[in-house]
Amino acid sequence: MSSKKSIYLDLSVQELIEQAVQRGEGVIAANGALSVTTGKRTGRSPQDKFIVKTPDVANEIAWGGINHAVEEEVFEKLWQKTLNYLQTVDTFVSHLQVCADSQCYFPVKIVSEYAWHNLFARQLFIRPQDFHGKGNKQEWLILSAPRLLTEAVRDGTNSDAALMIHLTERKVLLCGHQYAGEIKKAMFSALNYWLPLEGILPMHCAANVGKRGDIALFFGLSGTGKTTLSADPKRYLIGDDEHGWSEKGVFNFEGGCYAKCINLSLEREPIIWKAIRHGAVMENVVINPTTLESNYADARITQNMRVAYPIDFIEKRVPKQRIDRDPEVIIFLTCDLYGVLPPVAYLTQEQAAYYFLSGYTALVGSTEVGQAEAIKATFSTCFGAPFFPRPPEVYASLLKQRLYSSRTQVYLVNTGWMKGSYGEGYRFPIAITRNIIDAILNGHLEKTTYSLLPGFRLAIPQALPGINATLLDPRKNWENALAYNEKSKELITQFLNNAQHLGFSECIQSAGPTFECL
Repeated sequence: MSSKKSIYLDLSVQELIEQAVQRGEGVIAANGALSVTTGKRTGRSPQDKFIVKTPDVANEIAWGGINHAVEEEVFEKLWQKTLNYLQTVDTFVSHLQVCADSQCYFPVKIVSEYAWHNLFARQLFIRPQDFHGKGNKQEWLILSAPRLLTEAVRDGTNSDAALMIHLTERKVLLCGHQYAGEIKKAMFSALNYWLPLEGILPMHCAANVGKRGDIALFFGLSGTGKTTLSADPKRYLIGDDEHGWSEKGVFNFEGGCYAKCINLSLEREPIIWKAIRHGAVMENVVINPTTLESNYADARITQNMRVAYPIDFIEKRVPKQRIDRDPEVIIFLTCDLYGVLPPVAYLTQEQAAYYFLSGYTALVGSTEVGQAEAIKATFSTCFGAPFFPRPPEVYASLLKQRLYSSRTQVYLVNTGWMKGSYGEGYRFPIAITRNIIDAILNGHLEKTTYSLLPGFRLAIPQALPGINATLLDPRKNWENALAYNEKSKELITQFLNNAQHLGFSECIQSAGPTFECL
């Protein structure tokens, strides 16, 4: 290789794959995808993420345990250090976009040390030839230098890696991060800051549409079923992770999908399975060294094994990645480890705001660095707290505005445990959850009768087509009624403590769980 450093500009997908293989960044698996590993970080690293605290944003960010502040001087020094470093290595540059909206899109330039990081961005973001925005926009610049490790004391970081977002200068800096999910989530965080100024609700959700034009949104943390349930053979995918809801309608932020593939099978998730082919990027999937076959059941590297692929790898998709109408249905996916929530419940608008702000669910499959447990309960505001820089009330207010101006109905769907809590009961089979989603999308929940679940005050259907009626009421699934009540009290206590921590208004708090009538 020549000592002269090269800049590879806007290479094609095939050229980036060839460069990645030649440089030893990954191998071509038997399914045709590029297979890579990401070192010791196989998920996001929340403690290494910073937002630059400038006068423009200082009073707009919910600073604290999620949004860590870094001074401009610290950022500028590390930015220059990274620029100097990238001049000593070959780099790959791509010009892309995020946000499938002609007014609110961001042009993005990514400069990366790894060819496969550029490939990841090309497959996950929107290519300019696929979408043309209006007007001249200031470009976002992403620098990705995974081999440049930071020095905590000298560089003002927490470890040997850092992700810093400069919202006013529109810059993203990644040092020491091989895990590519940080790239897309950085831009998601940036959009979540800026779009509310345009009256747009940014959402951590998947979206699909039926033949009648009816849109469904699926909110939820990674591992709770968002990507799996939105990949519906009977419907057309808008996107699997990040969307905006404006007065005009719903639009995708991305041009691709980033799916978990732990225990992936053709039978359970045919759409994702078929999308893993040449051009896709697999992260941290165990590969047989002889046959190069993928083993999705082998979690030796991580439970958070991933695959990235462009949305055009999915046959039934919305080409423009936007629909100019309001969603008919919103589904909050919650993975209940206590096993006391119903498989589905109808939410009032007040309850929708409460459960949106609460974001009760579970962290599944080690999506974050330092997550020792494979699964644990959590409250993640807006079903995506790590990616929302502004105070939660900003996003809740936008959600309420959208619900009031539309006829959108909201449902809570439990993809977690039944007949006992985690470790005792068992998780709802995907087939049952799919039947419930079908019942929601086909309008059956608008026609059925409801009963009220004490304590949580949730309206639960008494009957649904193809579902055993006893499954719909969690109290009927526990052998020991006293044990069910005790677990319910535990979870209600968690809800009340979380609400107190967030400082819910009296109006929103009144829609939440209570010990009364339990």
